[in-house]
Amino acid sequence: MSGKKIHEDQKYIEGLLNNNSFIIQAIYDKFVPKVVNYIKQNSGDADKAQDIIQETIVTIYNQAKEQDLKLTCPFDAYFFLLCKRKWLNALKKNKNKEVTINEEVLSIDDDAQELAFETSLFGEKQALFNEMFQKMGTACKDLIKATFKIKSMEDVAKSLGVTYAYARKKKSLCIGQLTKLVQESPKFNQLNF
Repeated sequence: MSGKKIHEDQKYIEGLLNNNSFIIQAIYDKFVPKVVNYIKQNSGDADKAQDIIQETIVTIYNQAKEQDLKLTCPFDAYFFLLCKRKWLNALKKNKNKEVTINEEVLSIDDDAQELAFETSLFGEKQALFNEMFQKMGTACKDLIKATFKIKSMEDVAKSLGVTYAYARKKKSLCIGQLTKLVQESPKFNQLNF
């Protein structure tokens, strides 16, 4: 996507990254009502819609922060597609609800489809990582969390009350264990890591 022109709606991505309350409010005013309406028409309610919207905003924020997300389509189409996918996935998990797919009249271009797919995949990978992370022991979880918060391994070792050499060795073992858990998960191959 490097050759594609960045859409003017990139301002919404930047606003999320900068925690700009004006932009965040604009997202809620302009784009959320359509999502709420869609979810209500498809076996949901306002509370479930808000949950989907929050999850989607967090996923967009995380992808923008970690992978420098560049929007090449209107934010409206991108946001709606992501919310719709999250909702349909939630319905599939509950299987007892009937889904009435009311396809949006909105012109959804290829860029929106592609970006929504990438962000959706990013969110699923992140969820798999978090799920496997929770299966790890407390010592590994504490060490990995500390390395995300504190940049220097010397400071990480001090904060955990262990030697620098031990912290480095343990981190390597913990990352190896986490990698193995992720790769052994049945979801791993489905997500094209």
